[in-house]
Amino acid sequence: PEPDTPIIAMVSRLVSHKGLDLLREVMGSIMELPVQFVVLGSGDAGYEDFFRWSAGQYPGRMAVRIGYDEALSMAIYAGADLFLMPSRSEPCGLSQMIAMRYGAVPIVRSTGGLADTVRSCQVGQEDGTGYLFGDYDAGAMLSVIGQATGLYRGDRTGFDTVRYRGMTADFSWGRSAAAYRHIYENL
Repeated sequence: PEPDTPIIAMVSRLVSHKGLDLLREVMGSIMELPVQFVVLGSGDAGYEDFFRWSAGQYPGRMAVRIGYDEALSMAIYAGADLFLMPSRSEPCGLSQMIAMRYGAVPIVRSTGGLADTVRSCQVGQEDGTGYLFGDYDAGAMLSVIGQATGLYRGDRTGFDTVRYRGMTADFSWGRSAAAYRHIYENL
């Protein structure tokens, strides 16, 4: 309902290794920022209850749907400005790549496949596609959420450049196969 306020989205299983304990620590601080928040997922009852409770605390600014709906998930990816994925571990991760393709700038913890697919746009990185935080720490996550929302509000052209880089990133097997071929040729 607030067109100039960034929408942060999460489409996820609601389980501990997805970093949801970090959100529990700082949800109030996140919602003090000018943001809107959307969550779609199901999982542990404690996290489901936490998100239902949070939605009740921020009516009109936070929407939560417990369960999974493929069409709704795609609409969320497409409508989001930022995509939050603070996983404790993530061997591959697909959601951040889906989010980028749909134009949502990812905010991820620098681990596993998230670190492999999201290039930092912090501190003037010229080829960045999203925001990363290294320490598994709620304050570190909150800091990069602040950076991302600051870029959205303060430099929409810069934000759209990051968004475009993510939308055009190549995660195809063709690129990966060429990289492997190059490695083997150099052996």
